[in-house]
Amino acid sequence: MQRIKLIWDFKSVDGAKIAEHHVKHLNQYIASKELTDTSASFEMVSENHWIAFLETQKTRMIELRDALKPHRGELA
Repeated sequence: MQRIKLIWDFKSVDGAKIAEHHVKHLNQYIASKELTDTSASFEMVSENHWIAFLETQKTRMIELRDALKPHRGELA
């Protein structure tokens, strides 16, 4: 099954803290919807650009995109 990443960009000196905090909310959403095949994390793109992302099956893309409003998405 093909997987996708839904991505939120945070570009600032506080980007790491904001991305980390956003992942907490993504994990709460995952738990509330009991999405066993979905995970959330964050990573550094550059010093002042961090991303939070949710990785899931491509079949869930429309549902999660509409509910969570990510900035962008890509194939995982």
